[in-house]
Amino acid sequence: MGRNFQKDMHKKEEEFDQRIVEVARVTRVMAGGKRMKFRVTIAIGDKKGRVGIGVAKGSDVTLGITKALDQAKKNVIKIPFENDTILHPINVKFKAAKLLLKPAKRGTGIKAGGPVRILCELAGVQNITAKILGSNNKINIVKATILAFSSFKTDKKSTEDKKDTKQIKEALPSAKEPSGNLDDKKKEDNPEEKKSIKDKLKKIINKKH
Repeated sequence: MGRNFQKDMHKKEEEFDQRIVEVARVTRVMAGGKRMKFRVTIAIGDKKGRVGIGVAKGSDVTLGITKALDQAKKNVIKIPFENDTILHPINVKFKAAKLLLKPAKRGTGIKAGGPVRILCELAGVQNITAKILGSNNKINIVKATILAFSSFKTDKKSTEDKKDTKQIKEALPSAKEPSGNLDDKKKEDNPEEKKSIKDKLKKIINKKH
């Protein structure tokens, strides 16, 4: 049982590729003097649309990496993309970092630098163009890209709403050209037809609730 459990744990770890974005030495002034720590920024992804980031501090680099990894696994998000690229162009701002992401045709590759490139590779986005417009702070850039990726949504509600609007349009009578014939006007003002239209609309509204 113990060996099987260890194998399952290794498989879960192997699901995500990990890349170190930044390792920085930070100091904190205490009463006795300065306390030195290492801040590690890690990005993980399975190259199938899942990606996450983690930032953590540790007295040692290895300790910081393990902490950041645990945090990254908790912050994994799913990115919807089509034809190995993002759904639409997007402009994002996070603190001082500004990003511009644009979809690209197949064969263009990843035209992005620094942390944005790392996250795109880990997410599995093969064709994209990106430009860092604001500050060069790596943590802010990483968080801005995650914010941009999380804004892409293919909600079921939007597709359902589209279907409902189609059904309502079909239920409503089409606008007819004005004609001088009295028979046509009588047909339009038929109360039985109006009732059937109302019943159809009620059914559509009841389905939503």
